[in-house]
Amino acid sequence: MTTTPTVTRDDLPDTTSRYLDLLRSTLTCSLWDGGDGSVWEARGGARRILALAAERQGVEIVKRSSPDARGDGRDWPRLAHTMTGDERMRNLQECTEQVIRDGVPGDLIETGVWRGGACILMRGVLAAYGVDDRTVWVADSFAGLPVPDPRYAADTGDRHHEHSALAVSIDQVRENFRRYGLLDDQVRFLPGWFRDTLPGAPIERLAVLRLDGDMYESTIDALGALYPKLSPGGYCIIDDYGAVPGCRAAVEDYRAAHGVSEPIIQVDWTGVYWRRGNAPRPA
Repeated sequence: MTTTPTVTRDDLPDTTSRYLDLLRSTLTCSLWDGGDGSVWEARGGARRILALAAERQGVEIVKRSSPDARGDGRDWPRLAHTMTGDERMRNLQECTEQVIRDGVPGDLIETGVWRGGACILMRGVLAAYGVDDRTVWVADSFAGLPVPDPRYAADTGDRHHEHSALAVSIDQVRENFRRYGLLDDQVRFLPGWFRDTLPGAPIERLAVLRLDGDMYESTIDALGALYPKLSPGGYCIIDDYGAVPGCRAAVEDYRAAHGVSEPIIQVDWTGVYWRRGNAPRPA
C-alpha cells in the first residue's frame, strides 16, 4: 500500500470543512441541542409494567438529554449514530486528518462500533480529502458485549452483556453508512468476537486505531492483535479509559508489558489517545 499526503486542512474548500462539521454534528445528534434523549428502561415493579405496556402499544418513553450530556457523550442516545460526544469525535477527525497530512501509512479501524458513527466519520474524512487508498475497518460482534470471562478478573461483575441496546446488527450499521452515502468498497466489516476476528484480520498496517470495547477482555484482545500493526506516527485512541476501570486496566497492562511509553493525552472525561513514536515528516 502506498499512502501519500493529499491536501491540508488549510487547502480544503470552505464547503468541505462545512461538510465535515455537519457530518459530525449529525452523527452525534448535537445539531438538535439535546433533543434526542434516551429510551427509558424501567427494570422492575410498576415502572417496568408501565414500560412494557407502552412498548406493546408502539410507544417509547424517552428521557430527555441535556445538550451537555449529549455533547459529552454521557448518555445512550435514542437516535444519534454514536454515543461518542463531540470532543471525542473532533479528536477522531483531527487524528484522521493528521495522518493524511503526514502521509502515515495504513488503514483506519474502530473496535466496538455500536451504530457505526465513528467509522462513518472516518470514512467521511477520507472522502473529503479525496483519499481512495485507505480502508475503514468496522469491527464488532454486532450482537452486544460478551459475558465476562473468568480469566479476566477486571471484568468480574461487568454487566454490559445485559444491555440489549448495545447489540446493533451488521445490516443496520451498513444501512447507516448508506444513509450518508459512504458505504463502498473502502468500508470492510469484521463481524464476531475480537478474539476470533482480529488476530487473522487481513490488515497490513494501521494509521488510526480506535478502541471502544468497554471491557478488559475486548480492549486487551484488540491491543494485542492490532497495536503491532500501528505505523509510527499513527494514533491509538481509547474511548472508555476514564469510564470503565476494566478498559483502563487493560491499556495500562498492555503498555507496561510492551514498553509503550508515549504520553497518554486526555480528550475529555473518558477518552484518551497517544501518537506512536517517530512520526514521519510530511512530504
